[in-house]
Amino acid sequence: MPLSSSRTALRVCSHKAFGSSRSFSTSILRQKERLVILGSGWGGYEVLRGVDKKRWDVTMVSANSYFNFTPLLASCAVGTLEFRCAVEPVRRYAPQSTIYQAWCDKIDFKQKTLTCVPATPLSSRLERTQITTSNTVEDATKSMQDEEKEQRQFQLHYDKLVIAVGCYAQTFGIPGVKEHAYFLKDVRDARAIRSRILECFEEASQPTLSDVDRRKLLNFCIVGGGPTGVEFAAELHDLIASDIRRSYGPTLARMARITIYDVAPTILGSFDRSLAKYAEKKFQRDGIIVKLQHHVEKVEQGILHVKEDGEVPFGVLVWSTGLAPNPLIQSVTEIEKHAKSGSLFTDDHLNVIRKDGSVDPDIWAIGDAAVIKDDLLPATAQVAAQKAKYATKALNRLAKSQKLSEPFKFHNQGTLAYLGDWRAIYDRTNVESGPKGKEAGRLAWLLWRSAYFTRTLSYRNKITVPFYWFLNWIFGRDLSRF
Repeated sequence: MPLSSSRTALRVCSHKAFGSSRSFSTSILRQKERLVILGSGWGGYEVLRGVDKKRWDVTMVSANSYFNFTPLLASCAVGTLEFRCAVEPVRRYAPQSTIYQAWCDKIDFKQKTLTCVPATPLSSRLERTQITTSNTVEDATKSMQDEEKEQRQFQLHYDKLVIAVGCYAQTFGIPGVKEHAYFLKDVRDARAIRSRILECFEEASQPTLSDVDRRKLLNFCIVGGGPTGVEFAAELHDLIASDIRRSYGPTLARMARITIYDVAPTILGSFDRSLAKYAEKKFQRDGIIVKLQHHVEKVEQGILHVKEDGEVPFGVLVWSTGLAPNPLIQSVTEIEKHAKSGSLFTDDHLNVIRKDGSVDPDIWAIGDAAVIKDDLLPATAQVAAQKAKYATKALNRLAKSQKLSEPFKFHNQGTLAYLGDWRAIYDRTNVESGPKGKEAGRLAWLLWRSAYFTRTLSYRNKITVPFYWFLNWIFGRDLSRF
């Protein structure tokens, strides 16, 4: 048979094998209603862990096969913790559930079906698609041919649906950000940042570079003065002041510069004003430069264009300026949305609100992808986790033909931020119940570590997180690149 005929036959066989937008069903226990969870973040993973598997046929659809413990990503990005400390595999803790590592491209609310595309390669002969949190769904799948993507699509029916797909990094349409900046929303982002930081110091240690080029290479820029940007700057300063200085020498360490850019008049705008000022003074003492009311115009390879400063060379640019709607949420037209953020509107029982004002009792929306219409809460892990616990409780009661009458109420437990050198800030000035107050310094740092240790979900990570904290305190961070 000629080679062209073989390829044609192979393509035909492949098409028959995969079909076009197949209707997919795996449940043997048909008497149970199918609950589909979209996303494995703070909202989706909490629902997966807590929902009654004996009463629900549970299916999760997520592009990741793991849950990201986002507060520890900054520590992972500089080697204070290993990457496994910030992830929880979803399959390990949900053996009675069906997990698809896939993108959900479309929701048909009338037919109660989801159109999904696998987030894994077709076979080992295909190149892996590098998917990061900065990509849109179109970016993540654009390497596939349209025909191949259509062949791999499958449809999934749901009886109840939990939308917890989260958000993407906000770039405000600034040219070059997606191509040249690093984001810090996923453990893969942390791994890429860590590799690039060490690469910069290895390159700067070469004898062929001038001091001017070394300073350009060791200029670390952070855009965004929120908790993520501030904590990364603090962790990076700790790395440079200790392990980099010891391993690469004080001369090279002194050439490194960390700069935070923000359009706001202060960093940590969600914190009490006095705590934000404490953070600014702490950074000033540590040599971390904070440039407020500065505007980034575009980004090129190794160059940050700032309206107030002109061209700023950099070795690493970390972008942390807020959240942008998930493409799936953008494609939804049947549900009411917040005009500014694009998040889905829900009632106080977390059920989505249709365009006609009615509530869909079969669909819950939680996490960063949704907001309560009459109670706009911040898009934080704390809010997402509490919403997920409420939705889980509602689903478990519904499975028993009971209704959860009380509406969702957020209980603010305070906010924390690490500032480096065993110091942090803790803000409880806006809590509704319990003692109010604020703390800064070593005591706040102890509270910061205690909080994230106790919130670590698995017993495995409750052991590995303090173990690596202790190990790196005694022996220092591992600076090898591989």
